[in-house]
Amino acid sequence: MSGLDREVGLHPDLAPFAFLLGMWVGEGGGVYPTIQPFGYGEEVVFTHVGKPFLAYRQRTWALDDDRPLHGEAGFWRAREGGRLELVLALSTGHVEIGDGAVHGHRITIQSTSVVGAPSSKRVDAVRRVFEVDGDTLRYSLDMAASGEPMQRHLDAALARRDG
Repeated sequence: MSGLDREVGLHPDLAPFAFLLGMWVGEGGGVYPTIQPFGYGEEVVFTHVGKPFLAYRQRTWALDDDRPLHGEAGFWRAREGGRLELVLALSTGHVEIGDGAVHGHRITIQSTSVVGAPSSKRVDAVRRVFEVDGDTLRYSLDMAASGEPMQRHLDAALARRDG
């Protein structure tokens, strides 16, 4: 049996974030001054491998025709005192680094750096809030981009699909 085939225990530093583990699926909506409002479907998956980080994968699709819209993947790295570091790669050509904290079942993360590929649009800052109530994960994402100040961009409600 290889290390990838056996189940591993949750790292103790992840205990404050364990409520996120599993697959979440649902719908959300997006707005921003530079685009038309839109609805989307979404899947988010949080997993672990026994180390002090959660692996994170997210994808969205258009509700009208199921075309892919966005994706991101990365890690939520546990720190002391319920703090975390966010390290993400986004399909928009951005890499986002963030700092956050958990309070009960609510996590707030503020970007400390957003770096874009040469062809990506300008994004200056991102703020993410995740909150779990039972089997529902709600989140919002605020963004400062394309010369616009920090403001709401996304809201979604996702239902737990496993675990």
